[in-house]
Amino acid sequence: QVQLVESGGSLVQAGGSLRLSCAASGRTFSRYAMGWFRQAPGKEREFVAAISRSGGSTVYADSVKGRFTISRDNAKNTVYLQMNSLKPEDTAVYHCAASEALLIVTTRNRYDYWGQGTHVTVSS
Repeated sequence: QVQLVESGGSLVQAGGSLRLSCAASGRTFSRYAMGWFRQAPGKEREFVAAISRSGGSTVYADSVKGRFTISRDNAKNTVYLQMNSLKPEDTAVYHCAASEALLIVTTRNRYDYWGQGTHVTVSS
């Protein structure tokens, strides 16, 4: 089992940047593919980005491609989400998640562990 704790959420103006972090504890971090999801008020939780166990492969939702970057540091048991050129529609609670799948996965039901989330608010 792995425990996940997100941090870095804040209020930021449109066009600004934030970096989210997700610290993992428990089982060996490098055993898990990792992902970021977000949930805006009144909406379903949606996929944002994912990264493979080694960090060599990444995938992004079309809505964030070119603006967000996911990365991981297996020595620090941490996954990051760098968010640039933020828009008001990026406002949401951002959750990181861990999957025991061998490859990158983008669907919620393939993730086994979830963090509590960190709030990101982008003002116009």
